[in-house]
Amino acid sequence: MTGSPSLRLRSLPVIDIAPWIYPDAEHHRGHNGGRQSTAAAIHAACLTYGFFYLDISSYVGQAEMDELAALARQFFALPQEEKEKLGLANQDGARGYQRLKENVTNGKADNHEGLDFYAPVAEPDKTRPLFGENQWPSEEAVPEFRVKYEQWVERMKVLGMIVMEAMSVGLGMTRDEWEDLKGKVDDSFWVMRVIGYPPLPNDYDGFSCGCTQYLLPRLNRDYGCLTFLYADPTPNALQLMSKDKPPAGVSHLPAIDDENALELPDEETGENGVWINANPVPGCVVCNIGEMWEIWTNGLYKSTLHRVIHRGSDYRIPFFFEPNFNAHVAPLAAAIRLQKDSIQPAYAYTPHTPHRRYAPVVYGDFLLKKVSGNFATSKGKYD
Repeated sequence: MTGSPSLRLRSLPVIDIAPWIYPDAEHHRGHNGGRQSTAAAIHAACLTYGFFYLDISSYVGQAEMDELAALARQFFALPQEEKEKLGLANQDGARGYQRLKENVTNGKADNHEGLDFYAPVAEPDKTRPLFGENQWPSEEAVPEFRVKYEQWVERMKVLGMIVMEAMSVGLGMTRDEWEDLKGKVDDSFWVMRVIGYPPLPNDYDGFSCGCTQYLLPRLNRDYGCLTFLYADPTPNALQLMSKDKPPAGVSHLPAIDDENALELPDEETGENGVWINANPVPGCVVCNIGEMWEIWTNGLYKSTLHRVIHRGSDYRIPFFFEPNFNAHVAPLAAAIRLQKDSIQPAYAYTPHTPHRRYAPVVYGDFLLKKVSGNFATSKGKYD
């Protein structure tokens, strides 16, 4: 593609979370403002992209992450009848295995398989959407699958709380304000998806789990709070839409190869933009924010349009760190202060263009409305 130089330079920032995991360790830069600078970097990334690489190498070894992909490969290689034992119909229509093309994105069947898990509920009831029980491969079918993935869930839940606190500092929240926000995510209604992409049929367009270039960007955004994505090394498979130039002085590594990026004209999306690749980086997960953070920040942070380009057999394991099911989500006072009091262009507040106030939601109600109708079975799913 022949884009402007600014587009060729675009890439996502890599942010090391170590100062927040080891705040007292000098070699992890926990002293001398390490936490503050990390929080500021996350804040800048959320303002600019809504996506960033989170370096978790000090927290989780690469071998542990790679093992998850290997276990996913084993599961999806099972005979179809074995996988169907975990079918959605056994539970609440959301927890369990989805065969090829059972997922539907924007009215179109997705050419991937999935195995979905949700936070356990106190009183399971499979007749209620999202209130069933998780279905795990048997130890005989895939040894250690459950124990390894449950360990991952616990790690990601801890990571979610750490990143949330860092974001509260980046926003300038007081300690009391953070404690209030923490009370809305301390019993996260998390979701984990294990996704496998088989070789494509010859007549398939290659877009999966996301919008095509002819659909409006608002149709594909994450619903909740934070997404931590581990993916195998397949390049050019995840793309996000970037519309704004990064702020001056911000360093971006590694560079994103833009040869496969797609510049979008106004008539296709209603706004200028470019698809840029977010290729896997060793030791990192890709982190992006969802619609709850857009509400919390009253639009300062945007839940960014993204899509998966199916490029052969690969595996992706997104973990969605979400608010508590009954959390009341409304614009935060800290975000309103930034919008009203700052002169920084990123906050784009003037007396002539005041920010509208986002309407509050109850997360569980919001989620139930979002997931309905997203399966071929029409019972609902998380995507």
